Amino acid sequence: MKIKTNLILSAFTIFALTSCKNEGKENKAETPIDKAVEEKQKFQNQAHELVYQMTQKVGDYSKLASKKDVVYTYTYRIPDGKTDIITEKYIFNGELSYGAYQKHERTLPDLEGLIEQGYDGNEFWIKLNGAPLNDAAALKKVAFNRPTNFYWFAMMQKLLDPGLQYEYVKEQTINNNNYAVVKVSFNTSKPSDIYQLYINKETKLVDQFLFTVMDFGRTEPMLMIMEYEQVEDLLIPTKRKYKKSNWDAEVTEEPWILINWTDIKFNNGLTKADFKK
Repeated sequence: MKIKTNLILSAFTIFALTSCKNEGKENKAETPIDKAVEEKQKFQNQAHELVYQMTQKVGDYSKLASKKDVVYTYTYRIPDGKTDIITEKYIFNGELSYGAYQKHERTLPDLEGLIEQGYDGNEFWIKLNGAPLNDAAALKKVAFNRPTNFYWFAMMQKLLDPGLQYEYVKEQTINNNNYAVVKVSFNTSKPSDIYQLYINKETKLVDQFLFTVMDFGRTEPMLMIMEYEQVEDLLIPTKRKYKKSNWDAEVTEEPWILINWTDIKFNNGLTKADFKK
């Protein structure tokens, strides 16, 4: 299936990794915001303000962090049917992360039994059936999986983290929805991931986004499409699918990789001890 696009702005080369251009005069965003909020929150530009408005819709990081911790089930299925089913646990303060792989047909499939991964704030670790593993390749996967899974869960809120740069790319119409397309990149000297957000101009939600995975040298984007679920006072994108794309959000004919987050529970009373090896 190929998503057709309608480009409204003039041609723009999204591959450029140059810094976002800060203009002396800020662009006016479509949705006016309260004057007190505007004085408190300084925006780089229109794109930054649109991301801010999105976080007000889903719930910002202070609201997420007020939940203290979360436990949920993460199901990841690739096109050949191989599946990981993981019990994920995070403490938001310090971004502590734990995953118990009840099923791991994709991640370390050669190992049999319960795989546990963790990050306790200082150390990444992995255990098999309760016994620590010191395999360098396995620990490398842990060092990728733990912060990545946490980031995916908190991504909408973390898009306002310090050190990010924002650029308004264009307007685009997809499946009769009008989007403001915003590029978010990291202010760093080394190659880092790029996120191209498709912010629905009516709902203010990110319906989909393009992303790179520089840790694996993937500079060509993949498209993630999401559906949201109300969990307490937050909107969380619990149903996701992604596959290869181009920078106009036109996907390949390949099947989708499917991700579901279920049984999300906040405020479980987790402590740092729960994340120790």
